[in-house]
Order: sequence, then C-alpha cells, then structure tokens
Amino acid sequence: MRIVADIASLRDATAALGPLAFVPTMGNLHAGHLSLVRLARSRAKAVAVSIFVNRLQFGPAEDFDRYPRTFERDCAMLEAEGVELLFAPDETVLYPEPQRYFVEPPPLAGELEGRFRPGFFRGVATVVLKLLNGVQPVAAVFGKKDYQQLVLVRDMVKAFDLPIEIVPGETVREADGLAMSSRNGYLSAAERAEAPRLYRVLDRVRQGMPPDDAMRELAGAGWQPDYVEIRRRGDLGKPDSEEKNLVVLAAARLGATRLIDNLEF
Repeated sequence: MRIVADIASLRDATAALGPLAFVPTMGNLHAGHLSLVRLARSRAKAVAVSIFVNRLQFGPAEDFDRYPRTFERDCAMLEAEGVELLFAPDETVLYPEPQRYFVEPPPLAGELEGRFRPGFFRGVATVVLKLLNGVQPVAAVFGKKDYQQLVLVRDMVKAFDLPIEIVPGETVREADGLAMSSRNGYLSAAERAEAPRLYRVLDRVRQGMPPDDAMRELAGAGWQPDYVEIRRRGDLGKPDSEEKNLVVLAAARLGATRLIDNLEF
C-alpha cells in the first residue's frame, strides 16, 4: 500500500493505478469501513482510501480534538484488505489557507442532522468535493449509516456532472444490533449495554410504532432524542401516507455520546 500525503503525490499515484474506487474516511476504522473497502473492490481493480478528520464539519462544541486517531492501526487494517493507495493529508494540504469557497448544499441539509449540526453538511460537501477532485475515482463508496450524507453527496455529484458512481454500502451492526461507529468507543460499559435500544426502537417504528412514541421511549430510558422521523428513501422528503420505499432515521444522545441510525422499509 502506497501512502501519500500531498496532492501532487496523490495525482502521480492515481495516474499509475488507473481506474480506481474510493472510500473516504476519518480513520479509527472498524468492520463497517472494511465492508465499504470490499464493496469498492467490486467496482474497480484498484482501491484508494482517505483518512482525514475534517475540521469544517465539526461544530465549535463538538469532538474534533478528541475524535479518535488510530493511524498505525488503520494502516495495518487497510494493508490486510489489499488497499493500493492511502491518501492521508494534514490540514495544510487540503486547507493551505482558510477555506473561502464552499459547497452550499440544498435545503435538505438544514433538516434532520442539519437542524442539530448547523453547517455540518456544508463542511462535508466541501471536503468530499475536494477529495473527489483529488482522487478522481470512477466510483466512491459511502455507507448508509450516514444516510443523509449519502443522499446529499449523491445529489451533489449529479449536480456537478462528476463522472463518478456513488455506491451505497449497507450498515454493519454488532451482534446486538448497534450500528458500528467510531464514536461507540466513547460509551461507558453501562451505556454500551443500553445503546442497542436505538436499533430496537427503529425496528418497531418500521413495524408501525409512531415516531413520537419512539421519542418518548428513548427519553424514558434516559436518552436525549433529537429526532425520529420517517422519510422517503430517494430524496429524504416527507412521505405521503400511502408511499413505500421509506427510511426511518434517528439521532439521540446517550450520556455524552450522540448516536445516529436508520432502517429502510
């Protein structure tokens, strides 16, 4: 695996590899990330991964400084998967000066996650466009765990006529249903035992429980729910009563850790 940290080296490496599929990450990898790498392998002979903790998508009170950084471990995991190229820039590479140009996402970015993380998707869209311009893959893989991000990135790529297939990857779960996340490591033992409730509640919404009842159940169990909402899968618009192809999305804080999850139905 070749590791590069600047744009010129990245361009040389991608030119040598030919068509490739790309998995952008913030590191602290787990089995969910590796499933995306394997999916990328099905789209191209060569796979590139990035590790970059993007300051632009963190709010002032969020966990940028304490977000887990496990670079050596991540490299070993990617090597074991046969990844050909790792792009691991520092901030001075992607943001050599304060970023003055941004991707301004559509109103959807102000709903769901955007209501509670203002500016989040502006930061995501901006860094993803920079990464896609640098890597220039034929395909890029994004997990359904971050469903709203997947929809916005897919629509951004279409809007800017980028010749890149956006490939959705299924959410990988622990045996008890908890969606794998780099932030699960923040949970105490007691919180970790409670955390699968989020998945169980979403499953009951999928079977007919009203989202407001789901919010009340989470609150009653000591969570601080932000939202539980049913949306259309395709555009995350609010569905009519007879619509199918839906997804229920939720975010809630358990102790100091904010967890998100979703289930299609």
